[in-house]
Amino acid sequence: MGHDREREILLELVRVTETAALKAARFMGTGDKNAVDGAGVDGMRGMLDLVRINGTIIIGEGEKDKAPMLYNGEKVGLGGDEVEMDIAVDPIEGTSLVANGMPGAISVMVAADKGTLMPFPTFYAHKIAVGPEAKEGISLDEPVRVNLHVVAANLGKKVRDLTVVVLNRPRHEALIREIRECGARIKLIQDGDVAAAIATALPDTGVDMLMGIGGAPEAVITAAAMKCLGGEILTKLYAPDKDQKERAVNAGFKDLEETFCADDLAKGDGIVFSATGVTDGEMLRGVRFEGDKCMTESITMRYRTGTIRRIITTHDLSRKTIRGSSGQELRV
Repeated sequence: MGHDREREILLELVRVTETAALKAARFMGTGDKNAVDGAGVDGMRGMLDLVRINGTIIIGEGEKDKAPMLYNGEKVGLGGDEVEMDIAVDPIEGTSLVANGMPGAISVMVAADKGTLMPFPTFYAHKIAVGPEAKEGISLDEPVRVNLHVVAANLGKKVRDLTVVVLNRPRHEALIREIRECGARIKLIQDGDVAAAIATALPDTGVDMLMGIGGAPEAVITAAAMKCLGGEILTKLYAPDKDQKERAVNAGFKDLEETFCADDLAKGDGIVFSATGVTDGEMLRGVRFEGDKCMTESITMRYRTGTIRRIITTHDLSRKTIRGSSGQELRV
């Protein structure tokens, strides 16, 4: 993907994540996470049909037999482009957050040169994510306390001044206890570790690290953003039982102790990223409806040039229609 092509598609990708966010936001607070997910997927898939790319979903909604749209291996875009691209999507990262009216949900996607995004299977993975100033010396092979002290030293802080984001899951009881014993502050989140990880590399978010076990495919999307921001994410597959270990080995991951960094998960220079807020979070404001108008906030990143853009868009709902996966143009 050349310089001109990256510039051309970047704003088109924003339209894709905006559409998914707009459709899903209508279901905020309904308690129906399936409706949230369905609306986001439908909006993203419909808009991708209008983007002049020849893309293949590498990270999507799952395998073909389990996902009707945006499944791994699906071809997307208008086609006809001589440059083939890898696509990673999460139409709504945090469907439960939207369904329950909670903060931190986003719509997100990545486009990259063909063969550069790692096709991580749908496993879980250990993760550490930090911003550019904090990344030197972190390691998944070191204890929690060591990583906390390394990051604190890198940032010129005391450990007690660090804020660590952790998914609120029973599997993290020991991790949370260790962080607390070291004196660092903890911010527990219900879902959405992509947005939380990226926030560690953005200014004025109030978070320094993300630690814990989360979805492996989401780590690829995070890696693309962290490369653009100069941050880092380290991952190692989490396979706690024999069946999962066999699945990982069968998927081509022979060494389950291998650590992958951002540059392993998203290789090369041809990476572009777009995310739009669905509900308010540290990284982005959510969709706001005001009469016939609504507002969205998005962030775009381009690795080759290091350009980061924030885009606030006003949509006129009295005139705007949104294309769904069926090809129909419908009101929001």
